[in-house]
Amino acid sequence: MADGGLFDKIEGKAKEVAGKVTGDKDLEAEGKLEALEGKAKEIAEDAKAGIKAAGERIKDIFDGDK
Repeated sequence: MADGGLFDKIEGKAKEVAGKVTGDKDLEAEGKLEALEGKAKEIAEDAKAGIKAAGERIKDIFDGDK
């Protein structure tokens, strides 16, 4: 799995915390959004991997492998 989503989540959380500490509401909001985008990327990557695995199992069934 690619780590793009995880990186975005970590970076977003860091921005969110920095925004809270400094009182910068814009940075805090940007961080929250970036963390959510990272979570969405992770979900999409997991779904893609699941679909690929299912496709490989179906291919094996039709090829006669178990």
